[in-house]
Amino acid sequence: MKIAKFSVLLLLLFLFPVALAQLKFKFYSESCPNAETIVENLVRQQFARDPSITAALTRMHFHDCFVQGCDASLLIDPTTSQLSEKNAGPNFSVRGFELIDEIKTALEAQCPSTVSCSDIVTLATRDAVFLGGGPSYVVPTGRRDGFVSNPEDANEILPPPFISVEGMLSFFGNKGMNVFDSVALLGAHTVGIASCGNFVDRVTNFQGTGLPDPSMDPTLAGRLRNTCAVPGGFAALDQSMPVTPVSFDNLFFGQIRERKGILLIDQLIASDPATSGVVLQYASNNELFKRQFAIAMVKMGAVDVLTGSAGEIRTNCRAFN
Repeated sequence: MKIAKFSVLLLLLFLFPVALAQLKFKFYSESCPNAETIVENLVRQQFARDPSITAALTRMHFHDCFVQGCDASLLIDPTTSQLSEKNAGPNFSVRGFELIDEIKTALEAQCPSTVSCSDIVTLATRDAVFLGGGPSYVVPTGRRDGFVSNPEDANEILPPPFISVEGMLSFFGNKGMNVFDSVALLGAHTVGIASCGNFVDRVTNFQGTGLPDPSMDPTLAGRLRNTCAVPGGFAALDQSMPVTPVSFDNLFFGQIRERKGILLIDQLIASDPATSGVVLQYASNNELFKRQFAIAMVKMGAVDVLTGSAGEIRTNCRAFN
């Protein structure tokens, strides 16, 4: 495990030195030496109770980093006078906040006003991915928490599940990520579920045709129609058999190559010439996928971060100091 972490670290330092220069590996080694251990232990306890925490935290990290950067703006609770990113449509189903609170309380008890909420999300996600069967990797820390949390920003920036491949690549590209990073991050769909509202049109009335999406496997479409006939229906994003919505692996890529993608963008990356080759590589090589996912996650975790004297270290992740 240590060798794998070291290999990824060397790749990151070579490929992504500018953003990583703002952060530091083992940033809390002196100010809060047990910080990463505290995070890991609490994530491990939660994972034992609920393995779906891997998907929850990965989604939280993504939704936080791509809106105003990785600054824990998503964690802010709305008040009677001010809405927050939690009020944005794409964030209604984001969960895992209670675990972040638990970790923050433990860290404040040992190292008051030291470890940022944005670093907690980053570290907790890393640990949850590994526990779910994903790669083991190191992440630099030293992020600080932001002062802004507006629902409009999330509504405008976060991509919908029906985004085009060109739009998806542009979205990630604007944050310094290439096609290998982009497809790897979508590979996080190997864990987790989606509510029917995100894909029901593909199985009932695709683009107003009154028919299912012809790019979806007909058997899967029929099964999903039954699923979505029940209020509150949902489906695992990884349809490999047996269904493994809490197991982090590359089976997702094999499934979308068999026309069994749930979200439209998942299916599109399997057939679009700009991404299909990468999908094939990941479907054929689990270690390659995991290695690239680790690289992409560290790159994502360095997007527009606040460091040094910028931002603050919140004492309560749900509220500005």
